[in-house]
Amino acid sequence: MNKLFSISNILKYLIMLIAICSLILISCEPKTQDEEEPQTKSEPHVMAANQVEAGRYLAIVAGCNDCHTEGYLQTEGDIPEEDWFAGTSLGWQGPWGTTYPTNLRLAVQDYTEEDWVMIIHEREDLPPMPWMNINQMSERDAKAIYHYIKSLGPKGDYVPDALDPGVEPETPYLSLMPLNLPE
Repeated sequence: MNKLFSISNILKYLIMLIAICSLILISCEPKTQDEEEPQTKSEPHVMAANQVEAGRYLAIVAGCNDCHTEGYLQTEGDIPEEDWFAGTSLGWQGPWGTTYPTNLRLAVQDYTEEDWVMIIHEREDLPPMPWMNINQMSERDAKAIYHYIKSLGPKGDYVPDALDPGVEPETPYLSLMPLNLPE
């Protein structure tokens, strides 16, 4: 009889076939919820040639200039980049009092990168700064904005302190007082 088809060889092949099929079936078996591999959370971020360019793009599309650059809104953005983010003494007045947009170029000189990221993620301050939205920014994007603004260097002066409700500002301001609200 041919040794290839001997009973012992057939049994060996059969055992190997059963083992292979068992491994295939085990690997195809659905995992329980406890066995599933943890999914890593994908954090959205901007891709650019470098971190500074990513920060520049983010600062533009986030509208940081709208408040933090003197005359930006009035000139429809026609302000040279070397003058961006130096703050303004134009106040924003509402039920909270009057606030002034921070000179970000001086602020980044006072903060470490870690301080900046913590402020972006945890600060809850006076309007009109949209902190509830800014707090959602990814760490990578917060760092990119920090490095972009820091790359501009310090410029300008610190802005006036916030004023309590009912205190009339000595500077120009925009009124954001709600009118004709339903009672």
